[in-house]
Amino acid sequence: MTELLIRKDRRAGRMTFNRPQALNALSHEMARTIHRTLDEWRDDDSVDLVIIDAEGDRAFCAGGDIAAVYASGKAGDHALGKRFFFDEYRMNAAIADYPKPIVAFMQGFVMGGGVGVGGHASHRIVGDTTRVAMPESGIGLIPDVGGSWLLSRAPGRIGEYLMMTADRMGPGDAIHAGFADTYLPEAEWPALIDELAESGDVSAISGRTPPAAPLADADLSAFGAATVAGIEKRLAEQGQDDIIKTVRRNSPLSMAAGLRLVREARADRQIQDSLAREYRFTNRATEHSDFIEGVRAQIIDKDRRPNWTADASPQAVDAMLAPLGDEELHFDREEALQ
Repeated sequence: MTELLIRKDRRAGRMTFNRPQALNALSHEMARTIHRTLDEWRDDDSVDLVIIDAEGDRAFCAGGDIAAVYASGKAGDHALGKRFFFDEYRMNAAIADYPKPIVAFMQGFVMGGGVGVGGHASHRIVGDTTRVAMPESGIGLIPDVGGSWLLSRAPGRIGEYLMMTADRMGPGDAIHAGFADTYLPEAEWPALIDELAESGDVSAISGRTPPAAPLADADLSAFGAATVAGIEKRLAEQGQDDIIKTVRRNSPLSMAAGLRLVREARADRQIQDSLAREYRFTNRATEHSDFIEGVRAQIIDKDRRPNWTADASPQAVDAMLAPLGDEELHFDREEALQ
């Protein structure tokens, strides 16, 4: 089965995730194909816009397919993970900066790598089943694929809250937090896709009033504390024990690094700055973080009992986010890491 269906449909370039049995998880080759196809369509006068959607009811894309990254990292080969994240982040930036409209139809789970595709499109459509989340800290990673860029631009302290809790946003919250633009019941998506392909004109997009956004009224003031420990202290003072339990299930290193990433991204002028900072962590992740243990516990063995051992001190965060020299993520040349 072809993982990603690529074709032209009248005035539209079409990409459809086609791994519904795997919740349309994004593989390395899928990321490379998306980037390559966008490059091909950039100067193609027969393509006025790009439509990205997915087969199946359960997920647009529930994350990256990291089984191979886990296996190679566990065996001591860290190059595969570096290449995967390097290529994926360059694809994320290509979507964000694309000169033609990209319309993403995001049903079901939209997590991690799925946010990296749909969340950076110019026109982001969600429906009643949509559930958006950045759950990377639960596998010992950080909010990547440009997640720190999006989280940093959410109102108030929603960014810190979502990073630390991996809370799943429905369509109303996704729009309020800046992860989506338009709500439209999913039964109406096929007609809109047909109209977009026929006209090549995004003015055909007309949404409905979105559902309520509970996060808009939530008291997230605790997440303004300077450190993870400070946030937990404020949550305890507010009697938010359930949130504290959620936060403490995650990798302490991921929590500390993710908090810094979201806050530093608020000063970034372009998504490439945020992606490059995220890559400093993920470049080192299979060797120096809790990533291998987190994937084992949550995805491989599924015992949900990770044994977090990575140092989470400020010095350790500094080391994980330090410049990479010749291995820094870049966007100006086409070669990948060897």
